[in-house]
Order: sequence, then C-alpha cells, then structure tokens
Amino acid sequence: MGGRSQVKNIIFDVGGVLVRFDGKLFARPYVEDDADAALIDGALFSSPFWPLLDAGAISEQTMERVAADTLPERLRSTLHECFADWHNHLPVIEGTNELAVRLHEAGYGCYILSNAGTRFWLQKDRIPSLPCMDGWIASAFERLMKPDPAIYLTLCERYGLRPEECLFVDDNAANVRGAEVAGMRAHLFAGADELERHLGKLGLEV
Repeated sequence: MGGRSQVKNIIFDVGGVLVRFDGKLFARPYVEDDADAALIDGALFSSPFWPLLDAGAISEQTMERVAADTLPERLRSTLHECFADWHNHLPVIEGTNELAVRLHEAGYGCYILSNAGTRFWLQKDRIPSLPCMDGWIASAFERLMKPDPAIYLTLCERYGLRPEECLFVDDNAANVRGAEVAGMRAHLFAGADELERHLGKLGLEV
C-alpha cells in the first residue's frame, strides 16, 4: 500500500468536478429562449472579465455594470436577477461528491481549491460533500489563482500539508500542470468513475 503512504490528501476543484459550471444553464430560468440565455452567458459567465472577479480584482458591482453594458436594454433587469441568484442553480456532480465522502471516511484529508469569487461563501453551500472537507481556499480571498503554483502552496501552508502527499483533481489541464509545478500529484478529471480507477492505480483504498 505504498500509494496510501504517499498520497494522504485529495484536493478537489469545484466547477466541473464537484458541481457543473454552465452559464447558459444558470441564465435559462430567467429568459424565454436559449438565444437570450446565450447572450447573458456571453456577457457574464463567459466574459473575459469573469476571471477578474474570481481573482478578486473587480467587485460584483463592476462585473454587473460591465455585463449590462454589452446587453440590450430589455435584458438588463434579467441580468440583475440572474447574477443575484445564479449560485442557487449549480447542478451537483453526484459521483464525485460521493467519492469525496468515501475518501474522507477512509481517513484521507479532503480539501477544496477553487478559482471563485467572493460569492463562494454562498456557492459552497451547494456542495454536498462540503461537511467532509478539511479545508478550502477560493482565489478571490487570496488574490491568487490557479494555475499559479503559489495558490497550491498557500493551501498546503495553511493546513499543514506536504505537496508530495497531495493529489490535486481538476478538469482544466493548465490547473493540473500548476499543481505539478507546486510539487503535487495531479489528475485531469474526466468523470468520477475514471477518477476512482485512477485512485486505485495509486493504491488508495476507497
């Protein structure tokens, strides 16, 4: 069981791993058709300004103003409603959450490392496995973002972890590479079943 002695902690990304992040899906309850949902997604969630929100570089008020400026007048009140409430429409990826619970029960440390804005305070309550997490870091509070190796090391320093004993899981290849540069093992997420098979190959008992 050498793998167990080497990997003691599993660090999960959120969007795309524990929950789905889909701007069109978030917008759809507030509009009449898919075309308007795509407009709101492009102005907000898929905007090049959204990463600045995740980085803590702009406020939510600024993000909304920038988004509204790109939309027709008829959609601006809809944008406001959607932006105020989108975190309540995060679809859960059940398999990964169930796996995180089992890992925690098996004695492994479980953590979250997310590129997310300050809304993460509300967003995190949509994650079923959150009570099993031993800690979390969201980028906006640190003014650091994946794939900067510094944010992975910040999590390790905060919770007393050794990078070489951590496995980081993310659906973004650049973020996986950032974890490797920080000295962690890393896995490009392609589904909960595939992740569990990978854990087995590392010798983790789940």
